[in-house]
Parts: sequence; C-alpha cells; structure tokens
Amino acid sequence: MKILKNEKIESEILSNYIKENFHNCSTKLQILEAGCGRQWAIDLSGLHFELTGIDINQKSLEIRKTKYNDLDTIIIGDLQTVDLEHNKYEVIYNSYVLEHIKNAEKVLNNFFSWLKPDGVLILKIPDGKSVYGFITRITPFKFHIFVRRHIFRKKNAGKPGYGPFPTYYSNIISRDGIRKYCQNKNHTVIAEYGINYYISSLNFFNKVFVTFFVKLISVLSLGRLCSSHNALIYIIKKSTVI
Repeated sequence: MKILKNEKIESEILSNYIKENFHNCSTKLQILEAGCGRQWAIDLSGLHFELTGIDINQKSLEIRKTKYNDLDTIIIGDLQTVDLEHNKYEVIYNSYVLEHIKNAEKVLNNFFSWLKPDGVLILKIPDGKSVYGFITRITPFKFHIFVRRHIFRKKNAGKPGYGPFPTYYSNIISRDGIRKYCQNKNHTVIAEYGINYYISSLNFFNKVFVTFFVKLISVLSLGRLCSSHNALIYIIKKSTVI
C-alpha cells in the first residue's frame, strides 16, 4: 500500500482518475458528495458535472452553502435511510463519515445501489486498526474535542456544524473490513492508499511528541496497530454482477 505525502498529491490522483475515466460522459457527470465536508476537495475543471451534497447535519450544510455555495443540489438526510434514485451517480465521494455511523455496512450498500454500473466510490476512512483509530475508539468524545481544539488548534471544534462528531467504528472501518466487504460483494478495489497528513499540521513540539507516541503504541501492540498511516483512501468500482 502506497502512503501519500500530502493532500495535494491525493487531490491530483483522484482528479486524474475521474477525468481519465469519465471525460467521455455523454451527459452531465453526476457526483454525490455523501456527507458534506467544508468544501469540494477535487479539482474537476474541464469536466461538465453536477455536484449533489447530502448530510444529516443541517448546520454543516448551511455553513457550506454560505461559505462556498458550490453544491448544485442540497439534500438533508440520513445516509442509512434516505431514499435516493438507484443507478444515478457515476461518482460518490465519501470522506470521514462512515466511522460516525453505527450501521456503516448498510450505508455502503446504499452507495453501491445509487451508483451507475461501472460507477466508482471514492472512500476515505480512518483505519480502526491503526494507532490513531485505536486511541479514538478507547477515549471519550470530550477528549476528541480537547485534542482538536488544543493540539490541532481548531477553535470551532465541537460547536454546531463543526467536528469532531461521535464515532462508532464498526468492524468494517478498517483495511481488512473494506477489503472483505468488496470481496463479498464482488466490487473491485481499483486503488488503496494510506495517509497521515494530520501529523504535518502540528507544530514542531507536538509533531515530535505525537510521532514518538504513535510508534511506541505500535511497538507495544506487537505491530498489530499500524503507525505508518492513520487513514485510508479507496477507489472502488461497482460490481456489474447481480
């Protein structure tokens, strides 16, 4: 598995993949951002596309609309229960959402029912089997807010519309979990990457401390918890097998 160095490289990889594989789309490329972030993360200049955003958090959508207004269609809904048209989207982009959902597998099933044949899911999840994922799973939510505010200097952390959000980490939220799911459903993993950008956002003292701490926990776990990355990116192609 290749470890990406920064978000710029990630964006270029995802952008190039979409442009190379969907540039001949005869109609507007339909993209669903499932669980809206702060802004659209992929440069698709030159492509004719329509971006639909869905999120259960109305406040987050309001912030997105006010600050960027880059969504063509906005849907307020729960990814577990919302009723969207089947076989509609060429691309579904889902970034750091599934770990916040109790029934993550049901949401994955929904994604692939909403994708067109040969459509792709771009999925970003924290790795529950990494040191980062392990610490997140065993610590209380108030600690997550404290770390986001005081270590990562996110002053709005915990306020309405801003992360962090409660996490559940179902078994599927891991490298093994995603691979097993795709194998069982006959979906094809086109690409898999590891990332650990969160370290680069720290000041020098915190970077040294966090790097040492993560490696120490990995060693103490006898290698069962990974220290080389904290999150995973997948490009997954929908199976055509019914």
